[in-house]
Amino acid sequence: MPGPATRCPPTPSLARIGTLVAGALLLGFLALPFVALLLRVTPGELLSRLRGPVVLDALRLSFVTSLAATAIVVVLGVPMAYLLATRDFPGKRLVEVLIDLPMVLPPTVAGFALLMAFGRAGLAGRALEAFGISLPFTTTGVVVAQVFMAVPFMIGPARAGFTNLDPRLLDALPLALPAILAGIAMSGARALGEFGATITFAGNLPGSTQTMPLAVYVAFQSDLDAAVALSVLLLVMAFGLLLGLRAAPVGSFWGQHRARAQGR
Repeated sequence: MPGPATRCPPTPSLARIGTLVAGALLLGFLALPFVALLLRVTPGELLSRLRGPVVLDALRLSFVTSLAATAIVVVLGVPMAYLLATRDFPGKRLVEVLIDLPMVLPPTVAGFALLMAFGRAGLAGRALEAFGISLPFTTTGVVVAQVFMAVPFMIGPARAGFTNLDPRLLDALPLALPAILAGIAMSGARALGEFGATITFAGNLPGSTQTMPLAVYVAFQSDLDAAVALSVLLLVMAFGLLLGLRAAPVGSFWGQHRARAQGR
């Protein structure tokens, strides 16, 4: 009497294999440049390079300006995100395109546009000049360029967070906090890495407008090891910022808060 038939293990479908191969290729493509950068410098060399005055000045300036830019983006962006998520009004599509435009616009074009608007001969520059305010080639100009480029990275996630909430809830802001924090992290990382608009609008003046990305550009032309060290530092900072956001238990905390509020 023949024994029970044995089932053959299911053969992976061609689509599943293709998905895995495509995913592996994409991850390899994204990870390889970062790995190559990290392998180019040892921790000891990195620390020794970071003690240089030029690096310290660029690091301090990047931290101060990106922090200021992120704060401005949050103050101005959160109300706009809430408005776009909860209201319909004439011209809304145009507003959405205007907000997203810096995300796809070449940064040098954005910097040139800022110069045409806020330069001494610009549309708003003349009025600012009358009050003794000059933005181009100043530290304030760096913040302006960073805000301009970082705005869509704040409004996008925050708007998505508000869209998924019942607009009748009075505690919509704390319930949308995970999405707002995601926007803060993304806009902060974008401000920290801003290059093209900054160098076009604010210049590349050490100690005044030379942020970390600009210092990498200068070092790349004369000192490759210094450029690598600065690049690794920026990479670690951005990676830590995004990883910290994803590891933070903010989402579960506010989910519990919402459940308790609805159970009352």
